[in-house]
Amino acid sequence: SFLNKGVLITITDDRTDRKHEFQYSGGIAEFVKHLNKNKSVLHEPPIYFEASKEALTLELAIQYNDTYTENVFSFANNINTIDGGTHLSGFRSALTRTINNYGQNAGLFNDLKENLTGDDVREGLVAVISVKLPQPQFEGQTKGKLNSDIKGLVETFINEKLTDHFEKNSPVAKKIISKAIEAARAREAAR
Repeated sequence: SFLNKGVLITITDDRTDRKHEFQYSGGIAEFVKHLNKNKSVLHEPPIYFEASKEALTLELAIQYNDTYTENVFSFANNINTIDGGTHLSGFRSALTRTINNYGQNAGLFNDLKENLTGDDVREGLVAVISVKLPQPQFEGQTKGKLNSDIKGLVETFINEKLTDHFEKNSPVAKKIISKAIEAARAREAAR
């Protein structure tokens, strides 16, 4: 019910007449909130957007917390792609590029020697990416990895939407970039 906002799923145990209902009108944004339930988040609410183009529908929700681990879930046509795929690699490269571009343009990288890496920008990230597309191509029997050629479309969507969100919500962008800069400094110090 997280992946299909508004859908009501009812599970009834006929032996005991116990009933559980699941319905999340916020969809994957509520999923991200649920994943961050006991963590200290950097920004409220989660960043969420949805886009459609050429029969591809993309939904993305991201929120950063104060931990050092990355927690990303990817789905294609409601199938959990645990090994990722083209949609996840498009998301990761777009996230890194967008944060680096925004940080450079806003003058936030004055004392950094180089751009932030993908690991730097994903530290403390909780994200859910869900794509719906006709005739998806998966790798292997378990459908763990999406092979459909959508990386470019996903990158374009995320670059546009995330840049727009950062420009309208610069305090959120600065918090996210500050966390990534701390990660970069720690990486350089360790080196």
